[in-house]
Amino acid sequence: MTGSIATYFEYPFVRYAIIVGMLIALCSSLFGVTLVLKRFSFIGDGLSHVAFGALAVASVINLTNQMILVLPITVGCAILMLRAGQNTRIRGDAMVAMVSVGALAFGYLIMNLFSTSTNLSGDVCTTLFGSTSILTLTSEDVLLSAILSVAVVAVFIIFYNKIFAVTFDEGFAKATGTNAGGYNLLIAVVISVVIVVAMNLVGSLLISALVVFPALSAMRICRSFKGVTVFSAVLSVSCAFAGMITSIVAGTPVGATIVMVDIAAFLVCFVTGLAARR
Repeated sequence: MTGSIATYFEYPFVRYAIIVGMLIALCSSLFGVTLVLKRFSFIGDGLSHVAFGALAVASVINLTNQMILVLPITVGCAILMLRAGQNTRIRGDAMVAMVSVGALAFGYLIMNLFSTSTNLSGDVCTTLFGSTSILTLTSEDVLLSAILSVAVVAVFIIFYNKIFAVTFDEGFAKATGTNAGGYNLLIAVVISVVIVVAMNLVGSLLISALVVFPALSAMRICRSFKGVTVFSAVLSVSCAFAGMITSIVAGTPVGATIVMVDIAAFLVCFVTGLAARR
């Protein structure tokens, strides 16, 4: 078994997939803790649907670099959703539902009406659930993912204290002069970047699991924000690696396999947490 796995690592596309997968898992877990604690998890789900709609448009107009269109649209919708949470006429959760469902329906409609692909169902399935797209990455894709991942981690480290403040007590943070609205906007923008990059790994429908499950698992074990963040990052990277290896060896869909490993890890952490409290 070990020899078989070692053989797979001789192929560049497998190494590329593992590198990108672990980088994405790390980035999503760092800000996933903040999203869960601030109860912003629904924004991640909504943005994943927006990214699908933008990707559909990029595919139809045959953009060589689809991220040129997908990233700014997703970031723009993140800002819109965040501002909607402060709107008394349309509640934030209602706005997220409207935008996400509308983007999902629009993307699928566009792909049906204008796509030149002979395998539309396969294209939609790949975009929604990740399929094998992570195994077709080029060295340029890996470099771009690495640059974006380094930027995300750098933002988290540099603004760690401010992110901590607005996560636990936004009112107190405002009272001390912290620009809470600005940091909430920063979090939303960074999550948009993570979601766009992660679409190649797990697909647009499963991205939320990559963001939420490691954070929830870590909260069953650790009690401090730093402890939860570190444990979540380690667990997320480990689950991504295990899920991708399992997928490659067993021939199962990459995104779904990673999510199932995350769910298994959550169950283990949940049981462990219950046992530790007795």
